[in-house]
Amino acid sequence: MRLVVQSSSIQLAHLMQIHQLSRTKPGLQFIQIAEHAYYLPHQDSVSDEVKKFCHSQQIDCSYVPEKQTLKNIKLAVMDMDSTLINIECIDEIADMMNIKPQVAEITESAMRGEIEFKESLTRRVALLKGLDESALQRVVDERLKLNPGAKIWIDACKANGISTLLVSGGFEFFANHVKSKLDLDYAESNTLEICNGKLTGKVHGEIVDAQAKANFLIQRREKLGLNKDQVIAIGDGANDLTMMREAVAGIAYHAKPIVQAQASYALNYVGLDGIVNLFSTI
Repeated sequence: MRLVVQSSSIQLAHLMQIHQLSRTKPGLQFIQIAEHAYYLPHQDSVSDEVKKFCHSQQIDCSYVPEKQTLKNIKLAVMDMDSTLINIECIDEIADMMNIKPQVAEITESAMRGEIEFKESLTRRVALLKGLDESALQRVVDERLKLNPGAKIWIDACKANGISTLLVSGGFEFFANHVKSKLDLDYAESNTLEICNGKLTGKVHGEIVDAQAKANFLIQRREKLGLNKDQVIAIGDGANDLTMMREAVAGIAYHAKPIVQAQASYALNYVGLDGIVNLFSTI
């Protein structure tokens, strides 16, 4: 394995301490792979001491198998809300009706895995009944931003021949916007039902829940003729865990505790460009 450490606050003293705690073989040194990212090759085992120290210093720390590199990844499957972008779109739509707290509470409960995603989405969308569809564009224009490092990550995917699939329990209006903005290959999401320019409070068609996300990953993987070892999945909520299990690596991006506990890697202090560093070797 290689030990990847990254943080905007990382310093030489941190690297020296991590090197000592890791009990690395003599002669092996950290290799810099980005401005704030380094890796230590040929690690035989995971060190709890290293992990505890990194956590205390707000440094992202990951033990990555040697074979997991950008050149060996062929498909990246990504959540949208609070992963590729900075907001939960449905919460911001609700804010247009002055009901954001009520909707956000349901969103948080679902992301923590306390209630089923289908139930949570049905309840949240019902609260939006009667809202003018122009509110969707306002969310895009006024609030939706890419998360830090998103473009660097997607550019790295393109440079390495990695197909990109956005799968979202959010809505097609926003997913298509993000797909276009980042020039992603594929996008799957829910469609809000709209009648006479107003939201009806319903979702058109089957709801994209945790299993649907996993199914879209499997379908795309099979269409591309790939195996599980060539796929990674990135998300932040409990409804991303099922699709993560269908990938060789699941990456929790600034995620809920339940996701961090089950993901292969967790990024809490760096942006999405940190994914590039996880799988980069120089």
